[in-house]
Amino acid sequence: MPKLPDNITEMSENRGWLSLHSLLGANHDAAIAVVGAPLGLESLSPGRCDLAPSVIRTTLKRLSVYDLETGIDLSTLGIFDAGDASVAGLNPAEAFVPICDAVRQRVQDHALTIVLGGNNAVTRGGVHGADATLKRVGLLTLDAHFDLRDTDGGLNNGNPIQALLDDGLPGAHISQIGLAPFANTEKAYGKAKRAGISVHTLSACYEHGFVALVRRELERLSRACTHIYVDFDIDVIDRTEMLAAPGARPGGIAVRDFFAAAREIAAHPKVNCVDLTEFDPSRDVGDIGALTAARWLAEILAGYTARTSR
Repeated sequence: MPKLPDNITEMSENRGWLSLHSLLGANHDAAIAVVGAPLGLESLSPGRCDLAPSVIRTTLKRLSVYDLETGIDLSTLGIFDAGDASVAGLNPAEAFVPICDAVRQRVQDHALTIVLGGNNAVTRGGVHGADATLKRVGLLTLDAHFDLRDTDGGLNNGNPIQALLDDGLPGAHISQIGLAPFANTEKAYGKAKRAGISVHTLSACYEHGFVALVRRELERLSRACTHIYVDFDIDVIDRTEMLAAPGARPGGIAVRDFFAAAREIAAHPKVNCVDLTEFDPSRDVGDIGALTAARWLAEILAGYTARTSR
């Protein structure tokens, strides 16, 4: 954008505006950090989830810092962009330590860490990064799937929750919301029940309200845990609104409810790390997936400002 005359103090919006992308920087003292986890290997539905972190960052240029509906202005919010964890070309087992280390550093230094996946296998490393003991952390997943596939054939994006149970995360510290019919197995459901996982299907979301269930489970986890990690698997959104998620199904969560849940979650004081997974830019149509992922990040930021203004 051309340099403005010295006597003009307000930025012209003739050719551009202050975008969310402009908030990303190198300020290590920022309350919020973003780290990419471009993990794509061992996806059960082959694709390019590894492209998502870069696409999301770029798409932030298309979103302003102002929420017309609530009056929230994010222009003074600084975000430390930690770059991407070094996981390109690695499988989930190999990527575990780099993701864990990247998240651990950010959680230690910042009030809220945002992890941009990547397929859902990033969640295991993210949770370990949030709490190496796995005793103090709660895990909330917004996901159409249990992700409790067996691990005997190796790690993939279908078994991060099973891997975390194997690692020692208590099942009672896990809540799963948005589980879809005909997208899971009886065996996985049995595992969840035996582990003591709190399970909420899509029908429960329709009956009680998606955001209401999120609020309820945040409070349940907050009573047992000192902090909460939230996995936003974008395939929980209805497929008509999220073609860029291989696992999304018809009848999923409305995207507006997904956004509302993101804001509610980021406002909770015990949430110190969130991730976004399973966005595959190679399947995107009309940038709907990219704009949805970028709007999700905007809602996370807006939620955090509500937390700090209380």
